[in-house]
This record gives sequence, C-alpha cells and structure tokens, in this order.
Amino acid sequence: MNVALIGYGKMGKTIEGILIQRGHVIVSIIDIDNQEAFHSEAFKSADVAIEFTTPSVAYDNYLKCFEAQIPVVAGTTGWLAHLETIKMMCENEGKTFFYAPNYSLGVNIFFALNAYLSQLMNHFPEYDVSISETHHIHKLDAPSGTAITLAGDIINQVERKKHWTPEKTDEPTGLFIESIREGEIPGIHEVVYESDIDCIQIRHNAKNRMGLALGAVLAAEFTVGKKGFLGMKDMLKLITE
Repeated sequence: MNVALIGYGKMGKTIEGILIQRGHVIVSIIDIDNQEAFHSEAFKSADVAIEFTTPSVAYDNYLKCFEAQIPVVAGTTGWLAHLETIKMMCENEGKTFFYAPNYSLGVNIFFALNAYLSQLMNHFPEYDVSISETHHIHKLDAPSGTAITLAGDIINQVERKKHWTPEKTDEPTGLFIESIREGEIPGIHEVVYESDIDCIQIRHNAKNRMGLALGAVLAAEFTVGKKGFLGMKDMLKLITE
C-alpha cells in the first residue's frame, strides 16, 4: 500500500521502519516544516495516512486528509473534543477513520482485562479504585488517552464511580487518574483496587515504541478499502463482554 506519514518524530520514524520491512511504499512524509505537502500529488496518491503529531494540530490534519479522500489512522491523543464530529463525517460523508487510544496489542488485551475486572469489582464497594499512568516528558496531554479509556470502562461498570478526575479527592464518586511525566518512559498504566485489607493491581508496561508502531501499521493495512469509523475491536475482534 501507499502510505502518507504525518508526523516524523520518534514514533513516525519507527513506523517508517516497519512499513519498509513489510514492503509498503511511503509516498509522502509531512512534518511541521513542510505543511504545503498536504496539497502535493504525492500525498494525494496515498491509500492511507498514519498520523502521530500533537493535540493542537491533529484535528486539522484529519480534515486535510478527508479533503484529499485519504483514510486516516489516528495515533494522536488529546483531541477528543472533536471525536463526535469525526464520527458524523464518517457516517454522513463516507469518510474512513481508524482511532485507538493505544495501538499496542498488549494494551488492548489490558483493556479487556480492565473491563472484566471492573464488572467483578462493582460488587465489592469496600475497594476504592484509581489509575496511574507514566509517560516520557515529551508527551503533551495528561491524562493519557489510554488512561481515559481505562477510566471510562471502569465508570461504565462500577456504579459507585461517576467521573474521573486528575486531582486526588475524598469524593467517593471520583476516579483519580495520576499522571507522571518522567524521562523517556514509553508508557506504564496501572489500575489499583484497594481496601483496608488488601490490594488488587493490573499493570501494563510498554518496553519500547515497537508495539505501538506495529499496531498502527496493522491498523493501516486493515483500514485500506474500508469505510466508516473503525477501531481496535474491529481489527482484533476482542470480546470484552
């Protein structure tokens, strides 16, 4: 497939290597210093665009891809205020968009574990639940999209939790998400259920960026030729209920 890479930082370069290994052609690389490339014939020849940039520019990048009739695999988090608009464009205008808060296969298994555990823990109100996420100092959004997804699945199942909060609070309905930015850590996510007598923890620790990058490439391969709003459950057929 012909691929446009939008964002050429560490993640973009890792994705580039995997694309080449898998025999794909990179027809366009767009970064902050060559925005005019969105209007190039090379960009318009792409079968799919893979986008890993920053929250402030991601949504505009998606609109530029849609204008060129190019499906998008979105790897940026922190832009979700526009998510419903993207879904409507997919439904009403025939656009194609693949979004995941995290492209790692391991993290998506972790999502399934979290959803199942939260169903069980709804019956045990003596346990309070919290989330901790740790990432490298270059990550701009906090909490991470992965942590917000974990929190959403918990809130959907654990009736005593009504909303997530980035601030530690004594309010029993609040689900605290602690965000830590440290060194070059690719990503650590932990869900903790704690009572007066014991503690239950599930944890995912990304060792490097390879899992994320491979997942994004697999998502691009899956997306080509499809229509609509897509996600990891579509690709992996994960069953969480």
